[in-house]
Amino acid sequence: MEWQDEGIILGARKHGETSAILEVMTREHGRHLGLVRGGRSRKQHAVLQAGNRVSLIWRARLDEHLGVFQAEPVSFNAARLLESATALYGLLTLAAHLRLLPERDPHAALYETLGIVIDNLGDPHSAAELVVRFELLVLDELGFGLDLARCAATGQTDDLAYVSPKTGRAVSREAGQPWRDKMLPLPAFLRRGESEAADLAAIEAAFRLTGFFLTRHVYEPRALPEPEARASFLTSVRKAFSENPTALNPAP
Repeated sequence: MEWQDEGIILGARKHGETSAILEVMTREHGRHLGLVRGGRSRKQHAVLQAGNRVSLIWRARLDEHLGVFQAEPVSFNAARLLESATALYGLLTLAAHLRLLPERDPHAALYETLGIVIDNLGDPHSAAELVVRFELLVLDELGFGLDLARCAATGQTDDLAYVSPKTGRAVSREAGQPWRDKMLPLPAFLRRGESEAADLAAIEAAFRLTGFFLTRHVYEPRALPEPEARASFLTSVRKAFSENPTALNPAP
């Protein structure tokens, strides 16, 4: 068995005296693990860092085997990502979310989005918006996607202000008014067609929204805790907003 693909490194761990087990998110083969012989050498160590993009060849005698990776660098992102707490914890959060997916299941949209988020993790304001959108996409890929396009009660697409905690569907301000205390706020920047950057209050509300449904549909059924990196990422985002609250640039 053999295939070639491109991937983004999620992590690597030691294996034996000289090798490493590499975990990557690939374009065509999903989240995939493989052995890298000599992966602990100085040359390979620089390549096999989380966040780097690599060209891969995977070989194994049978498809169900761990297999062996040959990895060549495409772009080095790791050093840049280590420069800030937001970028580092953001990357760890993304990797934790991807580990919720079955290994080797292809998720092309997540792969492409992962690359975009990694490119923008250096800007805490953009990173916060992009990571929460990534969480929405993870929910969707797991089969628990939220419907934020139109009101569940009226079908209207404007003035959407809430999300039903029962259905995960958007509700307009007027229709949701009688139950507003039981609804989850829908931040404006998550509405379709919105381009204005979010302030810290909107970011906090967005992560409460995704966190609620991740906990209900994923963490609790699997008896998993929320990733520690996620809380650390939010702490770093709050600090960045407090230090520079006016640096609000719309996320791409």
